Parts: sequence; C-alpha cells; structure tokens
Amino acid sequence: MASITSVAEAFFAACETGKGWGGCSAYCTPNATFCAQAEPLLEVKTLAQYTDWMKGLMSVLPDGRYEVKSFATDATRNNVAAYGVFHGTHTGPGGPVPPTGRRTSTDYVYVMQFEGEKIAHMTKIWHAGLAMKELGWS
Repeated sequence: MASITSVAEAFFAACETGKGWGGCSAYCTPNATFCAQAEPLLEVKTLAQYTDWMKGLMSVLPDGRYEVKSFATDATRNNVAAYGVFHGTHTGPGGPVPPTGRRTSTDYVYVMQFEGEKIAHMTKIWHAGLAMKELGWS
C-alpha cells in the first residue's frame, strides 16, 4: 500500500515536468477536480485540464523547472500540501504574446485532497499576476 505522501510526490514530479494527464492520471481519481483563485486558471475545473495546462506551459517556458521548498502530510485530514517555486523563461512559442525572453520565479502551493490512495481534488494557491507581469504577459 502506497502512502499518500509518496503518491503526492510522484504526482507532483509528473505534473511539474509537463507529463500531462497521461503521466499524472495514475495518481488521481478519474474525475479529480481542481480549483485556483488565479486568473489564468479560472476556467480550469479538473485535474486533467490542469495537468494538460502545465504540459502546454512547458512548451512556452521550455527551461521550466521546480524547486520543492516543503512537503507536508496531514493524515487526519487526508491531504498533502506541497510548496514549491517554479522557474522559467518565455522563449518557446505560444502564450499570450510572442516570446519575451523574460523570466519568472513564482511561489505556489498545491493542496492535494485524497480519497484512499488517489488524489480526488487539488487546490493551487498562486499569485499569478506577479508571474504574468514578470514574463511580460500583462
């Protein structure tokens, strides 16, 4: 039996390296939901949509990488919180404007809620406005 911490770590690595739903679905319930109070993600309602959004982002920011700052498991509430910093430079095609060559380092937190050994919901806590400004997208 896998621990929710090890499942969350595997999901986090797959998501943050742009594996998309194909590389992340094994760690999630089939209809896992997603929410974020961040402008670029307001219409994203499922974890499948979010992981595919991250996959697309990696083509826009091809040097994208993450740095884990903290991973915490709350066994009582059956969730895992991961705090990271994402770094990337807009040099790839796509995005809201042509490549700007500008870079961001943006803090974010994922709170992954589990049903059994699978992620059923994830909330992303992120100040998207600052990242968009750093990249020259707003």
